[in-house]
Amino acid sequence: MSADELKELGNKCLSNKQYDEAIDYYTKAIALKEDHVFYSNRSAAYLSKGDSEKALLDGNKCIEIKSDWPKGYSRKGAALHAQGRYDEALEIYNNGLKIAPDDSSLKNAINDVIKAKNSFNNRPPSGGGNGLFGPSMLAKLAGHPKFGPKLGDPVFLQKLSMVQSNPQLIMSDPELMEVLQAILGSGGAGGEEDDYVPQPNYNSSSSSSSSSNKPKKVDPEPEIELTPEEKAIKDIKTKANAAKEKGNTLYKEKKFQDAIAAYDEAFSIDPTNMMYLNNKAAVYIEMGECERAFEICNEALEVGKANKASYEDRAKVYQRIASAHLKKKDIKAAIEAYGKAQLESFDKTIASKIKNLELDLKKQQREDYINPQLGLEAKERGNIAFREGKYGDAINEYEEAIKRDPTNAPYHNNLAAAYQKMGLFNDAKRAVEKSLELDKKYVKAWAKKGDIEFFMKEYHKALESYKTGLILEDGNSLCKEGLRKVQEKIAMENYSGEADQERAAHAMADPEIQAILMDPIIRNVLNDFQENPKDAQAAMKDATVRAKIEKLIAAGVVRMG
Repeated sequence: MSADELKELGNKCLSNKQYDEAIDYYTKAIALKEDHVFYSNRSAAYLSKGDSEKALLDGNKCIEIKSDWPKGYSRKGAALHAQGRYDEALEIYNNGLKIAPDDSSLKNAINDVIKAKNSFNNRPPSGGGNGLFGPSMLAKLAGHPKFGPKLGDPVFLQKLSMVQSNPQLIMSDPELMEVLQAILGSGGAGGEEDDYVPQPNYNSSSSSSSSSNKPKKVDPEPEIELTPEEKAIKDIKTKANAAKEKGNTLYKEKKFQDAIAAYDEAFSIDPTNMMYLNNKAAVYIEMGECERAFEICNEALEVGKANKASYEDRAKVYQRIASAHLKKKDIKAAIEAYGKAQLESFDKTIASKIKNLELDLKKQQREDYINPQLGLEAKERGNIAFREGKYGDAINEYEEAIKRDPTNAPYHNNLAAAYQKMGLFNDAKRAVEKSLELDKKYVKAWAKKGDIEFFMKEYHKALESYKTGLILEDGNSLCKEGLRKVQEKIAMENYSGEADQERAAHAMADPEIQAILMDPIIRNVLNDFQENPKDAQAAMKDATVRAKIEKLIAAGVVRMG
């Protein structure tokens, strides 16, 4: 695999937020070719993963390889920004502007760094006051498995500092809302319970052996006094989630209008939560009002965009849109919606669903394409081209006829005839076998099969095909003439003294011929033809033995002088 192909695979993984896989592909690409673009892409993957140190190293390498490329400066500056090294980030961005003075991404990045630097410098003194994230709050956050480790991240700390002076920021930042809920013990984002469950402390020392295995009663933690802003936010979320849960219950009871009213109530209480609209859209889908569901989902996406909803929540709305399309039996549109969901947040279950839907779509497209009348017209055009000796055009028309009417046996037989004229015997044989699969009593197909096998020097098979056609239609001219022709050819080769080694080798690969040759009775008869001709002639009176010997002769494996 080339370096560029590896890069494209990395880009695909990066867009699907599979950062480790993307990094692996970019690393392999770099091993094949040290290219500034590969380092740039890997830097982006590292930074998305949260590894600013490695992102910075790749940013440096990017500038080292191509110092006149502005994006290299963007990569390095972004890594420095993530580390809270604002002055250094500004210096790098300005160096990039010297190369590309009109680069808008560099200008925007400088503005972002300046804002971050000013917010960080104007933050309240660390550990002071009883603000939103005072000492007691931060102490509780430090023990949280998800957010505790992030207290060492300057960017995360800066975000907490900004909330001190402007608590309303919580309403527009899903991560901050989740942080607050973790501190207050009210569950995770979206009303679901957080993964973190505090464990009680047990006193292992006890003077009584009978009570040594019982935990001591632990006094509840003192209730943390909330600021007015914190109380207001908590009340809003509690009331909104209560209304949502009411809607969920009503939905399960199929009281759809009441459920819609409950979700509307939840959204009126907390108009920043797009998931209440997503739930409402589900009700309309169940009611069969998919167009209304689309409107609500689009509204939800706008709400999510305005309030910086999580990628996962945005993905759920696109999945809801896909469900509405499936309700309308629009598989293609559903696949597109699921694809957008995957770009927001990759989900293996959805990936599997997309693959199954793609198979369903192909099947649906084949079925929708069926039109026997148009198939007949294509067949007639094919016949005209065939008679004019335009066999390639005839093949195209017969294939079109088959797509329009796939169960029509004669169309497959006509295709076999056109392939045969082009010398494409294997394709011709597959086509005629398909014709017989559809109609085993179609005599013309048996005659055509015999003709093809004759040209392929499979005389033993041609004999059988012609004979089968004559059983179905005694006196059929095509099968009768074909049978005469192949019998004469076998007789001529048998008594000419010239063996067709290629034909014999081809026949030996036939499983049926191999089985005959492995039959002990047949092997004895063949041996008797050499040593005991009378015994061999006696054995040939048996119809089964005679048929097998004749098949070996027809295949060119055995010669009778």
